[in-house]
Amino acid sequence: MTRQELINLIYERRSFLCVGLDVDKKKMPEHLRDAEDGVFLFNKAIIDATIDYTVAYKPNLAFYEAMGIEGLVQLKKTMDYLHGLGKPVFTIADAKRGDIGNTSQQYAKAFLDPEGDFNFDALTIAPYMGADSVQPFTVYEGKWVILLALTSNKGAFDFQFLPVDGEKKLFEQVLETSQQWGNPDNMMYVVGATKADMLTQVRAIVPNSFLLVPGVGAQGGSLKEVCKYGLTNECGLLVNSSRGIIYASNGTDFAERAGEEARKLQQQMAAVLK
Repeated sequence: MTRQELINLIYERRSFLCVGLDVDKKKMPEHLRDAEDGVFLFNKAIIDATIDYTVAYKPNLAFYEAMGIEGLVQLKKTMDYLHGLGKPVFTIADAKRGDIGNTSQQYAKAFLDPEGDFNFDALTIAPYMGADSVQPFTVYEGKWVILLALTSNKGAFDFQFLPVDGEKKLFEQVLETSQQWGNPDNMMYVVGATKADMLTQVRAIVPNSFLLVPGVGAQGGSLKEVCKYGLTNECGLLVNSSRGIIYASNGTDFAERAGEEARKLQQQMAAVLK
């Protein structure tokens, strides 16, 4: 999906919502926990209930890898379903990969290759091994790299705010340097919603790049604050909510409740996009 296609989709659905498919069997409705293809059936129901309110889905790979081979099978079935929907949607593999060049090439092939099993539109990348660990992910046309820039966890203060070159912070250096590896047409950045007030500093460095913003909802991030500091005239945001949507209920009404939560966020986003 190109940048313009993504922008068009955002304004068509009047939404910049990303739904995180972080499936934990312990939190799934009881009737699906031991069912054959239960994880896929859970994802399918969530997708069907939310597709009109969202533009993106983001499976966190850890939840699927923890289930072993079966988890990857469930992920493939989920991706096959998304690709066969007949409705455009942006897909993000939240894998946070990044390694030496030849290893990154294999990670890129695994998740981004159009001929591969998953064929995601984008992949989250840890940038701290530098250019040669990131550039192998930029070779697939129409695919996106999403670099970790300023995360929402408490440990972000261990490294990301360390001073570099005077008063500049490490996360600012990452933003500046990484612009040599890609451009706003193929590179986004992760900026946590719980650090919304820092978005002004982020936008000073990457004014035109899309930002993937996790942390709205269960983690306490404010959509209003994220939009106040991060919105551009092309939107420029994908705001993720995972637990607040997919686990809105663990009963048989889980999909209906997920749809309701997604619709609430979409309505807020529609008002912003006006």
